[in-house]
Amino acid sequence: MTGTPALLRNASDLVNAGLLPASHKEAVERLATTYAIGITGAVAELIDRGDPDDPIARQFVPDLAELAQQPGEMADPTGDLRFSPIEGIVHRYPDRVLLKLLHICPVYCRFCFRRTVVGPNSPTHLSPDALSAAIGYIEGHPGIWEVILTGGDPLTLSARRLAEIMARLKAIDHVKILRIHTRVPVADPSKITAEIVNVLLSSGKTIYVALHANHPRELTAAARAACATFIDAGIPMLSQSVLLAGVNDNIKTMTELMRAFVEARIKPYYLHHLDPAPGTAHFRVPIAKGRDLMRRLRGNVSGLCQPHYMLDIPGGHGKSPIGPNYLVERASGQPSQITDYKGRTHIYSQEAREQREMRDDTKLPWEPV
Repeated sequence: MTGTPALLRNASDLVNAGLLPASHKEAVERLATTYAIGITGAVAELIDRGDPDDPIARQFVPDLAELAQQPGEMADPTGDLRFSPIEGIVHRYPDRVLLKLLHICPVYCRFCFRRTVVGPNSPTHLSPDALSAAIGYIEGHPGIWEVILTGGDPLTLSARRLAEIMARLKAIDHVKILRIHTRVPVADPSKITAEIVNVLLSSGKTIYVALHANHPRELTAAARAACATFIDAGIPMLSQSVLLAGVNDNIKTMTELMRAFVEARIKPYYLHHLDPAPGTAHFRVPIAKGRDLMRRLRGNVSGLCQPHYMLDIPGGHGKSPIGPNYLVERASGQPSQITDYKGRTHIYSQEAREQREMRDDTKLPWEPV
């Protein structure tokens, strides 16, 4: 579809763009008083208006199901507030902090775990005083090795603002790593320029950029070119995705997504189990299904394509891997039981004499099924 506005911000914009039935306008206007709406033209162009189950639309177009809050959902599911010693800082792990510079994103995901604090209902940026205090906190804690710039999306900041922040972080010797969490290469790829790359490199730190994408269609030619701007300049990229019902909760889509990352020179990093943010129940996938997807991915797709399946324990207790377990350990001195990628079990012992040969009925990869 051509002629889509640069940014769709409200229910009227969505109706005019053919993304929302007029009959839903009033309810979505009510929804927008709580949760932000924002879809860039680049993302709107990806949506198939003829598909009521389009996985791109499902991520960004408001759904009336968001108006219903379910038991167990939390305004702050990851416990950011509990671990925020000062405005703009989340210090949950010993050697790293989040630096939350702003509450603005280029697009607003309908499943966002920070959906109650991002968007137009929150202060747009840290105030100068709050930013100085946050930088001072980092300076005063020499155990901080990595600073993760997040928010909001830090790459929505101007090059000038980013340069100021890079200069202040450059002066902190014990900070060695800067990680940028962003959706901008997908949502607004034209914003990723050589100037932005040079600003990041001016920090003198090792830079990583983590891209959030959940469906292979998001990795358009323009998005891949934006990512290449980072990678060709020596900035490695990682992926972050969320396991979402109706978006990527099948092996075909997950395979295509992880391969698309690797083809774009982005290393798959995290596949997040959905955080229980308010109004997101329609996106939830059972952990058992997620683990099965990971098992099938491990068995059939290159090791380069394997993300870590992670659960952020509600309440601020941190992330834990929840992927499938392949090894069952026995009592001391007894051989263990291990499951291969086809689901067959084998006995394994440290003693070479107890290993068993591959069964004769094993099909080799080149043999017909």
